[in-house]
Amino acid sequence: MHTLVPGSLKDLALDDKYQASSGLAYMTGTQALVRLPMLQRARDAAAGLNTAGYITGYRGSPLGAYDQALTKARKHLDANHLKFVPGVNEDLAATALWGTQQLNLFPGGKYDGVFGIWYGKGPGVDRSGDVFRHANQAGSASLGGVIAIAGDDHAAKSSTMAAQTDFLFQAVSIPVLAPAALQDYIDYGLHGFAMSRFSGLWVAIKATTDTIETAGIVDISSDLIRPVLPVDFVMPAGGLNARWPEESFLKLEERLTRFKIPAALAYARENRLDRHVFGRADGEPARLGIVATGKAYLDLRQALADLGIDQASADRLGLKVYKVAMPWPLEAVGIAAFCAGCQEILVVEEKRSLVESQLKEALYASPEHPRVVGKHDDAGRPLVPEYGEVSPSMLARLVAASLSRFVGVADDQRGAA
Repeated sequence: MHTLVPGSLKDLALDDKYQASSGLAYMTGTQALVRLPMLQRARDAAAGLNTAGYITGYRGSPLGAYDQALTKARKHLDANHLKFVPGVNEDLAATALWGTQQLNLFPGGKYDGVFGIWYGKGPGVDRSGDVFRHANQAGSASLGGVIAIAGDDHAAKSSTMAAQTDFLFQAVSIPVLAPAALQDYIDYGLHGFAMSRFSGLWVAIKATTDTIETAGIVDISSDLIRPVLPVDFVMPAGGLNARWPEESFLKLEERLTRFKIPAALAYARENRLDRHVFGRADGEPARLGIVATGKAYLDLRQALADLGIDQASADRLGLKVYKVAMPWPLEAVGIAAFCAGCQEILVVEEKRSLVESQLKEALYASPEHPRVVGKHDDAGRPLVPEYGEVSPSMLARLVAASLSRFVGVADDQRGAA
């Protein structure tokens, strides 16, 4: 029988998710997004910066409870110089955030910079396109940075229609990060602020119902993520952040396409946001490489577990998996290294094809690139649906069929020999 020694157990409190300075805490996805700006403020303070944060947006599924969680955490926000002001609508909220990135263009600012968070549902992204386009071209502040959190209700569980915001952000040249688990909301969020400051872009985070409306253990150590700024990226004269006055509207466009998007890609590459996470090592011959992003990545890992495929069996079968954190723009160097030596690449993503089309373009010039399938196979037959949601059982059948084709051929060849 164990005897408890006074002081041997850690005292726990409900507010640990907002107050603890390090370690693990239990929280929901929504609460992780409340803690995120507190962590950014702590990181800035540790670096000797006096920053503040501004949070605004308009509620909507699956972010319908975010404003309530922020309101309940008001004392913690105030203690961290974070201002929460719900927007009258999504585009007015985005316009207010645009203003926060201009504060240090003029004298008299109280802070070194103000970082911001916008939130809204899928249709809110639709209506805010004009502001997103202008604000993203104008640029973020070097000690500010903006994250736009978009609620994607892929199955229309609590919305009037299913949403996919990736292509809307692509249209206005805002990079998209797609969390697959609770920890990703913290990790990608901190990387998002660093990427926004470095590239001068706004950065979107795709919050799907099945990832944001969950609860679990999250590491809230503010020094967990250590962003590394690319050394191989050459900044243009004057940098990429907001400036005044601008030379011309065409200069804004040129800086966006020639430098800002490449800067985001360089940041993603340097920090290995996309990564090979399972199966055979890079460079080794493989039968099947699977590329997945966001919620579909979690479904894939569950499917592999249901099939009994662990690291050892994946290596034996010639299988490996690549997790894409930034589905747009797709970082081509890392994924090309992953694809090298594969016979076939299966791209697993929900809704319309975003990663698959970029991957095919990235591999096109390679003389020995693998076959790439996703929404359809080589014969045009449907594989991963472009509507609704994917599920572990659906992906298990798909992976099993792909592997059985390769394994069957290999077994026949061994038998003939």
